Amino acid sequence: MSNRTLKHNLSPSFPKVRMITDTLSNMIVFVVIGIFFWLDHFFAWPTWVFWVLIGLVVLNILGIIWSIIEPGYLYRSWSYQFDDEYLQLSYGILNKEWVTVPMAKIQSVSTSQGPIMKRYQVRSIKVETMGSSHVIPALDENVALKIRETLADYAKLKEVDE
Repeated sequence: MSNRTLKHNLSPSFPKVRMITDTLSNMIVFVVIGIFFWLDHFFAWPTWVFWVLIGLVVLNILGIIWSIIEPGYLYRSWSYQFDDEYLQLSYGILNKEWVTVPMAKIQSVSTSQGPIMKRYQVRSIKVETMGSSHVIPALDENVALKIRETLADYAKLKEVDE
């Protein structure tokens, strides 16, 4: 199976969406660290607190560098395919994961879309089984909706009226 590649890939917008999301997260962390630096100065905390904050800044800078590099590699490593028997996922940069989910084991299929994903018209699909859940992180909106319906049909899931 490791020699085989799967048919479908993520949306080409995935790296951009991931970078924007990670950038916003890193900005929030910088604001919080900045508040702690101000509190350290205002309350004259012990010197070791300052050095811990410096360490957090360094870690966050390394996280920013990783968040610039990682989305492209992750995009190239992600692939999936499905038929009436199995959903197969392949992903990972350092550790390559191959996941095969039998359609008979799927209990629910859902899509989600945050504000950044909405801007780029992508959705993620979450497939849940009794013991685990699997996410395809970013597919074009129309593709994601079609796949959700197709997987639900293959898994013989019934819609619940609310």
